Amino acid sequence: MKSFLWVSLTLVVLAYGSLGWLISQAHSPWYVWLTVVTAILFLLSALTTPWLKIADYSIIFFRSDTRTFAFSVLAAFLFFVMIAWFKVFLDTLLIICANILLRIDLQGSGLGERQTFFLTSIFSLAGLALGAIVQTAFSHHLTIRFL
Repeated sequence: MKSFLWVSLTLVVLAYGSLGWLISQAHSPWYVWLTVVTAILFLLSALTTPWLKIADYSIIFFRSDTRTFAFSVLAAFLFFVMIAWFKVFLDTLLIICANILLRIDLQGSGLGERQTFFLTSIFSLAGLALGAIVQTAFSHHLTIRFL
């Protein structure tokens, strides 16, 4: 493996580790974790899909004026959410960029789409779990120390 690939893997683990830390710190119930894991797998699936297939599906939004209008309203709402929750947007953008960088590096190493998806999924979910474990251990250590 190239040395730059290790940098990409580390960025993905750290990005998802911070997400796991935040979710664990909020003491989220199990269904939040399940939703996050599902969203991660959906995001990784979307990022490893060839762009030509995405273009085929995106044409559905622009077949009629009503769909185009609805898509425009949705895009304006998402832009508002992006401005209102800028920190969440930046964290999400960091995760997406780290995934894209890892995808480029893995496919540049000669791996196929499925192998890229599985490797990225493994490191992403491991980072999420690692962040939660470190946060739990850190908060447990501080609780014991101050008692």
